[in-house]
Amino acid sequence: MTTSISENKKDFFQQVYQVVRLIPEGRVTSYGAIAIYLGTKKSSRMVGWAMNACHSMKDVPAHRVVNRIGLLTGKQHFETSEKMQELLMSEGVAVENNQVVHFIKHFWDPFIELNLE
Repeated sequence: MTTSISENKKDFFQQVYQVVRLIPEGRVTSYGAIAIYLGTKKSSRMVGWAMNACHSMKDVPAHRVVNRIGLLTGKQHFETSEKMQELLMSEGVAVENNQVVHFIKHFWDPFIELNLE
């Protein structure tokens, strides 16, 4: 029995959600960092699609995933355009001009953090 492309995509999305659930409060990661951790370096866009599809899932903190320089590129997929920033700021992550302030300080790299455990 072969696995369809849609089943593969669904499995990939679930893997993304598992990683995102592990991002600690007050920290952020990037689409690319998740893709690298999952062994699919060139699939950061697919990670973005997974994030866009999860906003009804209360247990997936999608607001903690930003682009590689800390921009809130997924903000348009939240209830309001300010919601992503509000959620981050409620966790102590400063945001100015739609970008995480001190991005490196808040950056959580799953490849490093999850391989330490």
